[in-house]
Amino acid sequence: MSNNIIWHHHPVDQSVRAKMKAQKPVVIWFTGLSASGKSTLAGALEQILTIQGYHTYLLDGDNVRHGLCGDLGFSDEDRQENIRRVGEVARLMADSGLIVMAAFISPFKADRRIVRNILPEGQFLEVFVDASLDICKSRDPKGLYKKAVQGEIKHFTGIDSPYEAPENPELTINTGKFNIHESVNMLLDFLHDHDVLKAGFEKVSETHKVI
Repeated sequence: MSNNIIWHHHPVDQSVRAKMKAQKPVVIWFTGLSASGKSTLAGALEQILTIQGYHTYLLDGDNVRHGLCGDLGFSDEDRQENIRRVGEVARLMADSGLIVMAAFISPFKADRRIVRNILPEGQFLEVFVDASLDICKSRDPKGLYKKAVQGEIKHFTGIDSPYEAPENPELTINTGKFNIHESVNMLLDFLHDHDVLKAGFEKVSETHKVI
């Protein structure tokens, strides 16, 4: 970055935007193996929050590969750049006052730490979507594990590329143990405890249709 580029401060900042939306901006970062349930949980949470009047946006790992990160592959270096770009976008969205959900394998601790450090204190909430490799292989909704095991896909996390699980995430959800309704309610309680949700928020019942 050039030394001649100076940050320009504007009168409308995050606090003003958050006040207009009457909510606390945060980035809820879902990390875990492929098929652990990150996108499903993030999508269900966004659905519930939107119904309850919150302003949100969901950044999904597969979706950003179609545009923002369409030029990147899956080498360690490209994965790092993918998370760097997404982290900067998430930061801008939180700065706009939004509650941001980011669902990315994000296999490396250092990359997740970088995203945490570019956000204001307390605005990065790491959610470890914990499912064993065997469970993820048994789900395999896109057939990716089968292809990776057969050598058709290289640099696949959990097969020939490592996943570094969080050591101290703000929340861990074992999707091999809890169903979607239980998991979403754990997230809602968690967000209430972190002052993201107002008192009186509604939980989901087993009959509530979620993604």
